[in-house]
Amino acid sequence: MYTYDQYDQGIVDERVRQFRDQTERFLRGDLSEDEYRPLRLMNGVYLQIHAPMLRVAIPYGLLSAAQLRMLAAIARKYDKGYGHFSTRQNIQFNWPRLEQVPDILADLASVQMHAIQTSGNCIRNTTCDHLAGIAPDEIEDPRPYCEIIRQWSTLHPEFSYLPRKFKIAFTGATNDRAAVAVHDIGFYLVRNDAGDIGFKVLVGGGQGRTPHIGVIIREFLPKVELLSYTDAILRVYNRCGRRDNKYKSRIKILVNALGAEQFTAMVEDEWRANQPSELTLTAADIDAVRAHFAPPAYRQEDGDAHVHPWYETNKAFRNWVDRNTSLHRMSGYRAVYVSLKAPDQAPGDATAEQMDAVADLAEQFGFGEIRVTHDQNLLLPDVRVADLYDLWQRLATYRLATANIGLLTDLICCPGLDFCSLANAGSIPIAAQINARFDDLDYLHDIGEIKLKMSGCMNACGHHHVGHIGILGVDKKGKEFYQLTLGGSAENDTALGQRLGPAIDKHGVADAIGDLLDVYVERRIEAERFVDTFRRIGLAPFKERVYRAQTNEPPVAVHAAG
Repeated sequence: MYTYDQYDQGIVDERVRQFRDQTERFLRGDLSEDEYRPLRLMNGVYLQIHAPMLRVAIPYGLLSAAQLRMLAAIARKYDKGYGHFSTRQNIQFNWPRLEQVPDILADLASVQMHAIQTSGNCIRNTTCDHLAGIAPDEIEDPRPYCEIIRQWSTLHPEFSYLPRKFKIAFTGATNDRAAVAVHDIGFYLVRNDAGDIGFKVLVGGGQGRTPHIGVIIREFLPKVELLSYTDAILRVYNRCGRRDNKYKSRIKILVNALGAEQFTAMVEDEWRANQPSELTLTAADIDAVRAHFAPPAYRQEDGDAHVHPWYETNKAFRNWVDRNTSLHRMSGYRAVYVSLKAPDQAPGDATAEQMDAVADLAEQFGFGEIRVTHDQNLLLPDVRVADLYDLWQRLATYRLATANIGLLTDLICCPGLDFCSLANAGSIPIAAQINARFDDLDYLHDIGEIKLKMSGCMNACGHHHVGHIGILGVDKKGKEFYQLTLGGSAENDTALGQRLGPAIDKHGVADAIGDLLDVYVERRIEAERFVDTFRRIGLAPFKERVYRAQTNEPPVAVHAAG
């Protein structure tokens, strides 16, 4: 993984010094709240319902064991013993005291971490496929390009005060595991007809109040033009994006207003006007960064045909292998998902004890590396197949081996009204309700893959727009209700979900999901996924079942469409 040089370390150390001085001046009364607010936001500090919230950057979701241990130590010393991993592959601490935040940042800097640009109208943490560098379907490892963007965008003077926050995602695989199409800029590594590898560039994706899927503005961008072309996109947005209304200030609004063709022409004109560019990369530039992501010293293995004798006889172990491990490009290895979705745990939360345990296991069963996934789980990327059984047993002792990756209870969930000052409704209590209702793992394995995603407000931090089942918390005269959407996807078949109907009282959410699953089980064909059944038969059968169940009326037969 990338290791800081003297310049990186100097930047984060200086930022700690600056913010310590700013915070002390604010607490003395020498800075007003209005003066201090942009300073704390630049350092990832939000004021939430109960306490400040600190968001720590985890660039493209990559952690060392030492860094994860530091996060555990911070959770123990400055918080209430846990942290929350987000869909941007970051971690959030919900209970720090404001006067202690500079000390937290100093501790982070000691292990090459920070909270810079985790808030504010700037380029946020770049996200990436969590299987980068190890996926069998990968064209090229995207992590070096994420790191190039990180270095270029950190404290970029021209793009520190954009019209609104800006998010970039990369994938180098044929299967999108990073929700690339719903980002402000999405980069897909692709191979052209000549066999050259470059980027397909999408712009204008996003969720929130007005969700949009990104549009393609370049089918093929040479890798050396990554920075110069990204710079052109940001310049057009910085110049033309709206600043009069924060709800209409994202680049997706600009792209939609201008149209894809005109926006593309403006970017191309901006890019050509600055050629030749000092931002044009060389092969040596790329190779220098790529060297930080060289493969570890894998053993030569015979393959993974025989995971363990107990795979055939121990159902719990077999389910875990099938759901929580992924194929690896190196024979004899697997990537192992560490589920942060135990039934009695808020989705995405990890205790200090669990973080320490995962750090230890990363060193014992891998090469000391941990990944944070877009779906709020952790990943051990390089585990020998021969070690899977021992690892499974160790994870289970820390409640980290729930065999539910990709299933209904592997849901994405924002902190909601329990912590967030922007939320309209709770998310964590609804997750608990769903876990209580669907606690039969055999049933969950039978119904198969369902991507359930939940947000406590229209900001869509839980990505509900692109869930196979999406849940949005809304406020109705002081009462919590939940709007359901069906048929969304954040993968290659990116789609925005369709609204099912009127919002449902909070006490009926799990029952409504049960009705949806009943329709699915009755109407699916063979091993058809929930989302595929929905696309085949349409919204009507699901809507009819849920709302007749809500009013206790007998169902009316609805014939399949297609």
